[in-house]
Amino acid sequence: MAEARHRRIATDMQRRIDSGEWTPGQQVPSRTDLALEYGVHEQTVRLAVTLLRRQGALEGEARKRLTVAYPPAVRALTNPDGDWPFGYEISGAGRCRATAELASRLDTPLHSVLQWEMRECWDPGGRSAMLITRWWRGRRRKHSSAIFEVDAVQLDAGQAQALRLPIDTVAYRLARTRLDAAGRPVEASDLILPMDRWVLRFGPRPQGQDRTGRWA
Repeated sequence: MAEARHRRIATDMQRRIDSGEWTPGQQVPSRTDLALEYGVHEQTVRLAVTLLRRQGALEGEARKRLTVAYPPAVRALTNPDGDWPFGYEISGAGRCRATAELASRLDTPLHSVLQWEMRECWDPGGRSAMLITRWWRGRRRKHSSAIFEVDAVQLDAGQAQALRLPIDTVAYRLARTRLDAAGRPVEASDLILPMDRWVLRFGPRPQGQDRTGRWA
């Protein structure tokens, strides 16, 4: 019964968002106030709010008043080798062993030691837009070119939390391998782009497009 109640409350809260009663950026009532309004235990409301956060309807830090999430902006990725022009946060870094895939992309022995770094990239409004994980061996070196492969993946728990999406949401994975002037791999990167926030648009630059041609 408790599970059914929290899902019914989440559905009604989503209705209030869809109807415009609660608008993007607006704080929703506290869990205490919602529990009184819906006539349930505060834990039931907490479950409903957690569900809406996973679905991307609410956003904010834990133990603070949550706000209605803004609809994600759809952006076009035009040059996947460009630097991210907005803000980002390094959410993880360290060392790891090369998997078979990374060893192949970096032309390095299997299980060799790699450096890695994960960045959570924000859109101009400060909302999470994409994740970039990079791997390299030894000293960082400049690159001259890059090659790309695109497939689809399901978000794991950490990725879903960072992007404020449900676990197993399907996203683009752009596997980028950067090469030096001699064509040797210097870095492998995975760019994770939620499909509801991105379109991929490669090819000749349309007339009038900014010559930086990075992220539209």
